[in-house]
Amino acid sequence: MDIVKILGKILGCLALVGLTLALVTYAYFHLPYDDTMRPVRVVVPEGATLDQAAGLLEEVGVLRFPLVFARGARLLGRDRGIRAGEYRLHSSMSPREVLNILSRGEVVLHKVTLPEGWTVKQMAALLEKKGFASMEEILATSREAGFIRASGFEADSLEGYLFPDTYHFAMGLSPREILGAMVKRFHALYGPQFRARQEELGRTLHEVVTMASIVEKETGARKEMPLIGSVLVNRLRIGMPLQCDPTVIYGIEDFDGNLTREHLRTPNPYNTYINKGLPPGPICNPGLDALKAVLYPADTSYLYFVSRNDGTHLFSPTLEEHNRAVDKYQRRRGKSGR
Repeated sequence: MDIVKILGKILGCLALVGLTLALVTYAYFHLPYDDTMRPVRVVVPEGATLDQAAGLLEEVGVLRFPLVFARGARLLGRDRGIRAGEYRLHSSMSPREVLNILSRGEVVLHKVTLPEGWTVKQMAALLEKKGFASMEEILATSREAGFIRASGFEADSLEGYLFPDTYHFAMGLSPREILGAMVKRFHALYGPQFRARQEELGRTLHEVVTMASIVEKETGARKEMPLIGSVLVNRLRIGMPLQCDPTVIYGIEDFDGNLTREHLRTPNPYNTYINKGLPPGPICNPGLDALKAVLYPADTSYLYFVSRNDGTHLFSPTLEEHNRAVDKYQRRRGKSGR
């Protein structure tokens, strides 16, 4: 009987202790760090444990007693949704509010605009500048054979397949996740209608994207793109060299901005003055209008075009007409046309 009474008292004490701990934990999760509303930025690295995340929150001054926080989160079953990335909090948040934000993965998203016509190198430089990943890592990922195949492409690089658009990325994303989002956007826009048209034309996806990248680089005027597309189609059909300056420039390492006649005579795989047909691959990442211009080019007999020096071009079906246009718009300025 005495033993039973003793056990009863022990169990009663344990229950009281448990209740006390529960009340203390409840109170803890509802009490803010302070009342100053001081903004706090914290980055939870990839692979960080709940305990490590709690330690970071203590360091930046938004959380006290990180062990209590971590254990309470586990008891509540809220410890598995914490996502790596950047969080913006403030010191007047309660641990419960902090836990809600972390467990829902409400990371800060940063707006990044990647324009049409940019190369992978240009995109990688901007992403590095904004702090997402190093340029070297992004470029290396864009050339990973396994990643390219898994993305659904037969190519040596993701050049051309990273769709230019405005994205919202969280800090802490891997280069694969960043480039994967851009590839996903490409697939979403290059849908069944485009693929059916591609098959109808008898072209591969790589050929379409390569041609679209040239169109994108040749003109910034959207309305001219189907005309540029028609020139490429017409030249390819008769076996005439494309003679596109942007392809030559793409093949020149560390191009200084001055394209010379010597460059046009120097062999490289992208020199379409020397090599007939398309270059080995895209020379930039084209937008939707450029892709449409290749899949649905204008029906023309144009083989030549020359800049009017106002952002538009004059198109000609014969070399004689083209030479007159070049004389009018370019030779007087010491330039040449195509």
